[in-house]
Amino acid sequence: MVGSTEFLTGDSIPTNVNDRLHQLKTFDESKSGVKGLVDAGVTRLPPIFIRPPEELAAENSERNETPFSIPVVDLGDLPGAVDAVRRAAEEVGFFQVVNHGIPGGVLEAMLVAARGFHELPMEMKREYYSREMGRKVKYMSNFDLYKSKAANWRDTLFCVMGPESFDPQELPLVCRDITMEYSDKVHKLGTTLFQLLSQVLELKPDHLIGMDCAKGHVVLSHYYPPCPEPQLTMGTTKHSDPDFLTILLQDHVGGLQVLWQNRWIDVPPVPGALVVNIGDLLQASPLL
Repeated sequence: MVGSTEFLTGDSIPTNVNDRLHQLKTFDESKSGVKGLVDAGVTRLPPIFIRPPEELAAENSERNETPFSIPVVDLGDLPGAVDAVRRAAEEVGFFQVVNHGIPGGVLEAMLVAARGFHELPMEMKREYYSREMGRKVKYMSNFDLYKSKAANWRDTLFCVMGPESFDPQELPLVCRDITMEYSDKVHKLGTTLFQLLSQVLELKPDHLIGMDCAKGHVVLSHYYPPCPEPQLTMGTTKHSDPDFLTILLQDHVGGLQVLWQNRWIDVPPVPGALVVNIGDLLQASPLL
């Protein structure tokens, strides 16, 4: 890996903006991501990942003390699903779906393939490392690396599957076939969910689809390698999703939380389930 020993061990504490920028560039230009730091044997958290104390304190004050479970919607019962989605959308903004039609084998294979890419040797991943806006397939660590107060301990494979035609050859071989299959099935599930949400809003079933809500489609594969000092950083910091709908496949490790009534609620993995988040664009649309 390219980079200084001081940076990798976390012994060099940024004392000014230029020092921090230098460390960010060193990390970014290595094209090795967070996984590269782990492979290099880092034993202390590099300073660019350490979150400000006030953020950690605020987060601790928002921890959940009230038992609450994210709603689970059974898509095998479509009439009942409309009412279930209505309640979940009004009260939480999140829900999990089961009996969604995507085989468990496909879900598991997608998780294995995503992990397979991120655990490839660095020289095989670097060709995909990019921050170029127009590139359809790219691997990087932190979309907002140069803007955030602290970087997240996470790498991401970013694949724009639509609306323009997509050439499967652009995908890494290790995850090519299953990503195409998973993408197709999840896109169909998204169409079904938009139909349900249209009915929830007492609109025609094809209303949201007619607004092109299902037109764009992106597959993100996040990877969170072991962290030497997890209490000082986050895999993903507090955020909302700038889209119409997010469909999330969790692994079996868990760790996902959502903010409900100013408290963080755990979303434990449910075998075979997918997590659905109603995104910012759907909530803000003036046409609804």
